[in-house]
Amino acid sequence: MLVSVPPTVKVVGANGQISLGKQYAGCPVLVEEREPGVWLVRTATVIPDNERALHDAKAAADLREALAWAESHPASDENTGNLLQRWRDESA
Repeated sequence: MLVSVPPTVKVVGANGQISLGKQYAGCPVLVEEREPGVWLVRTATVIPDNERALHDAKAAADLREALAWAESHPASDENTGNLLQRWRDESA
């Protein structure tokens, strides 16, 4: 839903800053200068570099598949003793 808010006058302070309001405090934003004196300011979501690959279509599909498998195969301690003994036997 597009909400139109009438323009307001902001004054750029001596340090070159304007306030967008407390509701945006701490939010990352993209600032594009379309032409001198014309800016487009948009809120943004920042993805850390080491998590960017998870947003790739294939990686996201693989992750969804893994999560679906995990949901249909609940974790159990039922066979832990046998698995540990087999690991000990193979490690010896």
